[in-house]
Amino acid sequence: MKKIALLAPLLLLYSILTAQLSSSNLPLVVINTNGQEIPDDPKIMADMGIIWNAGNARNNITDSFNHYNGKIGIEIRGQSSQMFPMKSYSIELWNSSGGSVNKSLFGLPSESDWVLYAPYTDKTLMHNFLAYTLSRELGHWAANCRYVELTLNGEYKGIYVLMEKIKRKSGRVNISSMSSTDNTGDAVTGGYIFSIDKEADGWYSYYAAGQGAAVQYTYVYPKITNITTEQKGYIKGYVDSFENALYSSNYQDPQTGWRKFADQNSFIDYFIINEVSRNVDGYRLSSFFYKDRYSKNGKIIAGPVWDYDLAFRNADYCNGSNVDGWGYQFNNVCPSDYWQVPFWWSQLMADSSFKGSLRCRWKTLRTSTLSLDHLNHLIDSVVTLTAEARQRHFQQWPILGQYIWPNPSPIAPDYQGEINTLKNWLASRLDWIDKNLPNTGACLDYPSYISSSFIITSFPNPSTGSDVVIQSRANQQLRVRVVDMAGRVLYRSPVTLVAGFNQVQLPFAYLAAGIYFVEFSNAAGEKITKRVLK
Repeated sequence: MKKIALLAPLLLLYSILTAQLSSSNLPLVVINTNGQEIPDDPKIMADMGIIWNAGNARNNITDSFNHYNGKIGIEIRGQSSQMFPMKSYSIELWNSSGGSVNKSLFGLPSESDWVLYAPYTDKTLMHNFLAYTLSRELGHWAANCRYVELTLNGEYKGIYVLMEKIKRKSGRVNISSMSSTDNTGDAVTGGYIFSIDKEADGWYSYYAAGQGAAVQYTYVYPKITNITTEQKGYIKGYVDSFENALYSSNYQDPQTGWRKFADQNSFIDYFIINEVSRNVDGYRLSSFFYKDRYSKNGKIIAGPVWDYDLAFRNADYCNGSNVDGWGYQFNNVCPSDYWQVPFWWSQLMADSSFKGSLRCRWKTLRTSTLSLDHLNHLIDSVVTLTAEARQRHFQQWPILGQYIWPNPSPIAPDYQGEINTLKNWLASRLDWIDKNLPNTGACLDYPSYISSSFIITSFPNPSTGSDVVIQSRANQQLRVRVVDMAGRVLYRSPVTLVAGFNQVQLPFAYLAAGIYFVEFSNAAGEKITKRVLK
């Protein structure tokens, strides 16, 4: 009897729904709020049913709710996106008393908290899907996405993306849980999730970000309502220590610099996702980080990636649609914007080891995850999956060819035009990064027109002891000699070069004024001689 009572309010909607939607290859989500308006906050109780016949079976609106059939809490989510007529929603699976219920949806790890994302301004319907999928392929947790069609209170609402929400749990951000008693020792060191965003319920950075407001941090886990005074003090102090180390003169030191507090590889991958997508909000908003306990090597991890609807050429402000330019240099483009990128990223991009590792990671990924063939395959998979439902979606929301904030110009006249624009933009963006990523470290591209295995790329002349910069094709040994005008050898020394750029200091500070010759040679007989004035 309870099951029949639960189905009743949803069954009443069928006669209305079938006029717009009879069946779909996508799962069907049906929500009935029983006459209530959905607020921004807090969640209201509603009924939700999901029809999903696994495999290639059709999902008919007259089928029973075979995947989920129960109560939910629902509220509108988002900030600027709330102005759109197509709303995004946060939902929580509830029991009849309003308690949370964990359940696996579409084969994803069991949870109660989910997001129904409305891809309204993103006419390709796939910007978040692309960013999250790429991040997962790089080896990080990011929200899994499932395309569905939503009907709300008898009205067809179009294609939605059901997504996992960023949350501490073994199937999501897998860090240690914390309780109110975890206030000392190893227990207080993690795990934490925090973000850089508009909500000012955390703390402010000591370091200014451009000309905008100070960078503000938000407690994500533990929540502001649960986090203790000791836990607040710890995570703030740890992030402060990271920023102090990153800002210090010895920030590149592997033991005492910023790497003592943060994981370099995660920051590299986070940078790559933001830059490939040219995310105009990247780094400065919706930027998440987490940290596990000290006993679990608990450094700051960059991510999970989140909120990429305005990425991939979908912002007509602050160069957001440009193929060229770095997203992390947003402050140079829009210095008066209130939300600015923290100093972190400019400092990291001045770190020679970070740049060298970034180049190696980039070159590896360009042959796999970030190859144009793979990216186009991901795009085409969504195009194929949503082909049928898109007809209904854009009939409900006739926005193709129309300006929807903040779509850049030119605006494609149809969906295929949107896809062509995305593919062409991505190809150009990848090419720009290929040509502009710092060419340094072990994975540098050695000039193809140079036959010798080393090049003198910087040679101060006159010199008083400044470093010479030598680019080497591979690891090797050089012999360096300094000879005066009479042919006397005044200095000789072996020099070990690594593949990439090397700094070699010459002894001119100890030599008298005059003209000298500096000889660089290797075992293969290659030799370069430079004339220098002291």
